[in-house]
Amino acid sequence: MKIRCEHDVFSEAVTWAARTIPTRPSLPILSGIKLDASEDGTIALSSYDPDITSYVEIFGEVIEPGTILIHGRLLSEYVRALPKQQILLSSEGGKLDIVCGSSRMSMTSMPIEDYPQQAELNGLSGTINGADFHNAVAQTVVAASNDDTLPLLVSLCIEIKGEKISLTATDRYRLAISELSWKPEDPTMEAKILVRGSRLSDIAKSLGTIGDVKITLDTSGRTGMIGFETRGRKNIARLIDGDYPQVRQLFPDSFNGYAVVDRIAMLDALKRARLVVEKHAAVVLNFVEGQLILRGGQNDNAQTSEEIEAYLSCDPITMAFNPSYLQDGLTSLSDPYVRLSFTSESRPVVITGQDDKDSEDNTDYRLLLMPIHQYK
Repeated sequence: MKIRCEHDVFSEAVTWAARTIPTRPSLPILSGIKLDASEDGTIALSSYDPDITSYVEIFGEVIEPGTILIHGRLLSEYVRALPKQQILLSSEGGKLDIVCGSSRMSMTSMPIEDYPQQAELNGLSGTINGADFHNAVAQTVVAASNDDTLPLLVSLCIEIKGEKISLTATDRYRLAISELSWKPEDPTMEAKILVRGSRLSDIAKSLGTIGDVKITLDTSGRTGMIGFETRGRKNIARLIDGDYPQVRQLFPDSFNGYAVVDRIAMLDALKRARLVVEKHAAVVLNFVEGQLILRGGQNDNAQTSEEIEAYLSCDPITMAFNPSYLQDGLTSLSDPYVRLSFTSESRPVVITGQDDKDSEDNTDYRLLLMPIHQYK
């Protein structure tokens, strides 16, 4: 194999493919990136992890086509450190030689015959706006569990019904649902699948910022995979087996009242309160007519209290929350105002965003948050 590429193009592709290389691979060859150069000038780079594979195509000058497997992270780090000049890569006798300007490096290749083949998906597809996909995943994943002993709760549940997709995540203390539209090839398509939340978040972050994303769901029943693809880049993620808990009914059918607060003002006050709140302690939200009183700190070292303008549609109500969970919820929104809808002080609150203090709330994203019952 002998190829010549522009530095920035090759560096970006190697860095992207190296993102999914396992930190502690179960087999040494899984630390590799596969380079496959074709006569038509296509240079494909791929990496493999049991949970996810990455594939990216770039174009360059292919002097001699060929395939090689090389240590991915070392290649990525070295290429990023090279001067911004053309890169010449050539392989011979189990070595990959890299030349860029006056810089030269030789790397030993890995046995490519043992490297897993990339999965091919045959199934139903559709396209989704990349920015909308990225935003919905980012909003929902905040409620996913980080406990690997709970495989269902570390996942996001993706439900497809025709032209609607909903994403659901819960860690038993909070529950998030995002709903958005897409363009399926089959408008009658229905599916319910689970994907690891951290993986889906990485995929949405790297692909959703590029353009529209093509989603392909395997329907053969054999691979248990879902693919995401845009502009020469592709991720294939393994699905998680199991039945996701029936959590939608946890959202109340009606509310006894709600409060509307400037989101940034509330978020800034919450950040200041967290500086004095002890670990596992709550912040207290006291909603009265015309204002929210946010209090934090219950020891002799420090306490904080702030008053924020708020609209309240019901009798005064006081609730306490895990400050980290509440901050995650406020940060996941981009709306200028936040609405907190109540049924009672001991029941969960539902958080949504709205454009101004007098408008209806946007229910495409809803976060249900459990209160902490013991507080002073």
